[in-house]
Amino acid sequence: VFNSKCNPLLYINVFAGKVNGNVIRPNQPSVVLTEGSSTTLSCTYDGSAYSLHWYWQKPGSKPEFLLLIVNPKPESALRLTAAADKEAKSMNLTISSTEVKDSALYYCALEPTVTGNTTRLLSIN
Repeated sequence: VFNSKCNPLLYINVFAGKVNGNVIRPNQPSVVLTEGSSTTLSCTYDGSAYSLHWYWQKPGSKPEFLLLIVNPKPESALRLTAAADKEAKSMNLTISSTEVKDSALYYCALEPTVTGNTTRLLSIN
């Protein structure tokens, strides 16, 4: 039975990998939530990083750049807020007022990734 008051579900997956000896991993690889809620995606990493990056990928599309974090203070863009703690070697992406169109694979990266060359994004479950 369909309830018209139910909010649509969003499916968010976070993938990471290993580049140049640095390992990055999601703290929560998968999130299912209802439209209108907020969520924070986070990754931890080994090694060092000057800048931290978030990408997203819609089904059937190439990864697209979302945000760059250079300094530890939170950076915001529309409904997205990214923050890093370089001492703890972690990075977060908060999505507020989620919409169904936010459903995607999200990638955390330690350096710029050429989105046309998806072999640089190594998936780890």
